[in-house]
Amino acid sequence: MNIGEASKATGISVKMLRYYDDIGLVRPASRAYSGYRVYSEKDISMLRFVRRARDLGFQVKQISSLLDLWEDGSRASADVKSLALNHVRELERRRRELDEMIGTLQHLAHHCHGDNRPDCPILSGLSAEEEEAPPKPRRTKTSRASFAVAG
Repeated sequence: MNIGEASKATGISVKMLRYYDDIGLVRPASRAYSGYRVYSEKDISMLRFVRRARDLGFQVKQISSLLDLWEDGSRASADVKSLALNHVRELERRRRELDEMIGTLQHLAHHCHGDNRPDCPILSGLSAEEEEAPPKPRRTKTSRASFAVAG
């Protein structure tokens, strides 16, 4: 399979396939006599793994670790679980930060008249010194039931 076909099969752009190869995230594809990359089914499986890991927000260094674990038949599943749970904690931290950003922007937008006047609390809020920034939104309690996974 050539690089274009590999791109279509994995959903990874040709540019990213070359990048993953260049940084050593994946083993370099074999080369045809003409110098073109040739991808095997094993390569495609590995690239699909990388794509799925990227879709779940793993960074390149984490994906490298996951690939090492995936290829190590004697790995401990506890190692994989630990890596995944660390990533979950990082995603939760980022979600909290995003929730705070959303709350702040909603607060600023709520106080903006949105008319033809030049005064704008959004721009004022963005240019304010740290201590003058609008208050962080209050967190609301969420029931545990809202986090239940259908199953």
